[in-house]
Amino acid sequence: MEIVKEFANKVINNVEKVIVGKRGPVEAALLALLCQGHILIEDVPGTGKTILARAVALSIGCSFRRIQFTPDMLPSDVTGVSVFNQKTHEFEFRPGPVFAQIV
Repeated sequence: MEIVKEFANKVINNVEKVIVGKRGPVEAALLALLCQGHILIEDVPGTGKTILARAVALSIGCSFRRIQFTPDMLPSDVTGVSVFNQKTHEFEFRPGPVFAQIV
């Protein structure tokens, strides 16, 4: 249990170098990750949602991708697309942002 507490404190301190004065959301995000849960961060623009997600991802060594939903977005923009490689004459799958560990 002491290892988890030490890990959590390191991550919180690391994230607080970037996000100042929002310890509650930082702890909530880390708690959700430690419990293998999900978290949806909703707020008005400019409050640090993306920075929080990116900082947590970098602190724990996970990949991070952001999805900006627009009216003209296609499902393949999120999931990925198969592209034909003319050199090998085969289709190659290029994964979309949903394959990141933290989206």
